[in-house]
Amino acid sequence: MMAQYHALKAEADDCLLFYRMGDFYELFFDDAKLASGVLDIALTARGEHGGERIPMCGVPAHAMDGYLARLIKAGHRVAIADQIETPEQAKKRGGSKALVARAIIRVVTAGTLTEETLLDSRSANWCAAVGEAAGETAIAAADISTGRFEILECAADAVGAALARLNAAEVIAAEGSDSFDATSFRPRAEFDSSRGEARLKQLYGVATLDGFGQLGRAALSAAGGLVAYLEHTAKGSLPFLRPPRVTRSDACMAIDAATRESLELTQSQAGTRKGSLLDAIDRTVTGAGARLLGADIAAPLMDRAAIEARLDLVQRFHDEPGLREDLRASLRALPDIGRAIGRLAAGRGSPRDLGQLRDGLDGAWRLGEQLGKLNDPPALLETLAPDLRGHGALIDLLQRALVPAPPIDAANGGYIAEGYDAALDDLRDAGAGGRRAIAALEADFKQRTGIAALKIKHNGVLGYHIEVAAKHADELMRPDSGFTHRQTLAGVVRFNAPELHEIAVKVTQAGAHALAAEAAHLEDLTAAALDRREAIAATADALARLDVASALAERAAEGGWTRPALVDHACFEVEGGRHPVVEAALGRSGERFVANDCVLSESDRLWLVTGPNMGGKSTFLRQNALIAVLAQAGAYVPAVRAKLGLVDRLFSRVGASDNLARGRSTFMVEMVETAAILAQATARSFVILDEVGRGTSTYDGLAIAWAVVEAIHEDNRCRCLFATHYHELTRLAERCDALSLHHVRAREWKGDLVLLHEVTEGPADRSYGLAVARLAGLPPVTISRAKAVLAKLEAGREKTGGIAAGLDDLPLFAAAAEQEEEAVDALRAELAGLDIDSLTPREALDTLYRLKGLMDG
Repeated sequence: MMAQYHALKAEADDCLLFYRMGDFYELFFDDAKLASGVLDIALTARGEHGGERIPMCGVPAHAMDGYLARLIKAGHRVAIADQIETPEQAKKRGGSKALVARAIIRVVTAGTLTEETLLDSRSANWCAAVGEAAGETAIAAADISTGRFEILECAADAVGAALARLNAAEVIAAEGSDSFDATSFRPRAEFDSSRGEARLKQLYGVATLDGFGQLGRAALSAAGGLVAYLEHTAKGSLPFLRPPRVTRSDACMAIDAATRESLELTQSQAGTRKGSLLDAIDRTVTGAGARLLGADIAAPLMDRAAIEARLDLVQRFHDEPGLREDLRASLRALPDIGRAIGRLAAGRGSPRDLGQLRDGLDGAWRLGEQLGKLNDPPALLETLAPDLRGHGALIDLLQRALVPAPPIDAANGGYIAEGYDAALDDLRDAGAGGRRAIAALEADFKQRTGIAALKIKHNGVLGYHIEVAAKHADELMRPDSGFTHRQTLAGVVRFNAPELHEIAVKVTQAGAHALAAEAAHLEDLTAAALDRREAIAATADALARLDVASALAERAAEGGWTRPALVDHACFEVEGGRHPVVEAALGRSGERFVANDCVLSESDRLWLVTGPNMGGKSTFLRQNALIAVLAQAGAYVPAVRAKLGLVDRLFSRVGASDNLARGRSTFMVEMVETAAILAQATARSFVILDEVGRGTSTYDGLAIAWAVVEAIHEDNRCRCLFATHYHELTRLAERCDALSLHHVRAREWKGDLVLLHEVTEGPADRSYGLAVARLAGLPPVTISRAKAVLAKLEAGREKTGGIAAGLDDLPLFAAAAEQEEEAVDALRAELAGLDIDSLTPREALDTLYRLKGLMDG
């Protein structure tokens, strides 16, 4: 057996190996030591290997899913080695001592889950692969629980942002690829673009891939690598993959990983859904709707027509509360048909999944009929309506074939409805008649023997048998009793009888034939469902979109949100804007959120916001970024009025964090993120920056912040909210015509700081740092000393003009850059004109002096 185990373990590579032994999956050696710690189960030992006892632990086969979930969550992958023949088949093949053959039937990884018990019903589960070819990069991603398959071609430096949008559970890359945060590496040959093209053609049975859109070599590499990996984990039984949807990199608002984390779009900074924007707005009533809403928030659209179509549907449900309520009640009763068809396609389905398809498709049909009666329906609803219907034949088949509540486990039968198959009904009647005969026989045996406690029982070893207490066994042991002894246990003795054996054979045969008949029907019904898997998936998508639209309408009605007006020019006009997450948190404690306006235009596109800590600057910055995300996701926004020009790239540099694993301090992370903004932001972008330059010395920090503000104003020319405590930066308002000053209001009253959380025009009169320090609980003696130091510093500033003295004489950012460029160009021109080989030593020395003079200006 150990030889078989070691061969399978070598095949499993770096996975933990679940080795089936009877009713348990066993783990041995290092796998057992690791798993016992993660699962908190007993580590035992058996036999010897190399002179040492073999560590082992095991989990019950019927409870495997729970243990798998814990191992996957801990970051492990598990190979399942199961028996692929019965003991009887093994004996027939190799004699009485033959070992039952086993094989790895599946590799369970974080990105290849389909079971309900292993998945979060409200979150997608992406497995992504990164491919490179011909100097290009692409990502292929699949959620095999629903069959979704996406391909995105993007620049190499945009891969991180794309993977952050997907929040992939698993990322695959070719061996030798070290530029991506891959969790698994596969042979580079699997990412060959030619092989990838061939794999896709074979998978979809097509001669050309033109029908899927323009697929470059990198896209084919990524898609081929992903399909090869899914084949590897499923051991040749490829799960359900819909035709790939090719997405352009400019189809969605670009949001990098740092911005997603800062804004907490779908996860809070603690890594949980609670506290995120998604959690604050999610009113969906189905798992599929919750997953789609998460995808919408993660990838706001850039297509204005598509956004308006979503908003039209939300508005219809918002304006008609009765329609919205009825729709949500209908959706709430529907099962998750997208994941049901995914399980069936992966070969992990059950009778209950077929029952879910029956009920879900029937409910979708009824919903389609109801919505089809609406007058002047929105365009998106008209597009969705056909996908809700069209499954009449399959619905009728499943309604006739299945019992009302089919079981999860098919092994014991009982899921095919009475009247669907007359032969099956006869077998069931024969079994039922036999069981009635056994009950009558039990009564007869009691009367004949005078043993009132006599029972006829059944188990998997003896089958049907007679059981009596040990004190009554002698009566049945007599040679003329008509009973045959089978087994003696503590307290009971078991027997057989010819009459019982005859009836038992009939019952057992009828039961076995009935189970076989039901299994055949299950296979046929599953095949019928899979023949329509594409159409079923489309129905699941339509139901999810209706759920999202009605949920967003519900959230808007709850909070008094408004429909944003979208325009083509770069403006940002929000009246009475609120932060949806903070407002919800304050509402739970009975407090009121202070709304604020924000109006950015071509002539006033950069707001410099000052004010005290805790005054609400960061909240103000973030709420406007979130309003942009919600609007382009097709949702109403938390404001009285909103008019927005589409945002192509969103950047948030707010809050302090480090990345010690990569050797980056807090200030280094801040500078890396700021550099990305200056390099990538366009005139259509929206940028929020908070406290740039605060992680270094005062002079260095102010210098960096000054230069960044000028660069954004002169070069990037994007819409920007820039919060700072460097009051010296307010001087830029005199030099930058599209920059305006704003502050968060605060007042001191009888020595206490009162934060008003209102954003108004003009600079703050001071930072109120000492007042905030007092609020935080600094000792009075420390506050007193700080006041004395502050008085000295302010007196020195009045005499010298402060640390920003002389900055007014500096040329603007563009002019300074131009002067530096001119100096560099003169030096370059002089060097380009030199004929080094013809220079004498004296001429060479003179030339060096001349070049040095050019460099020094």
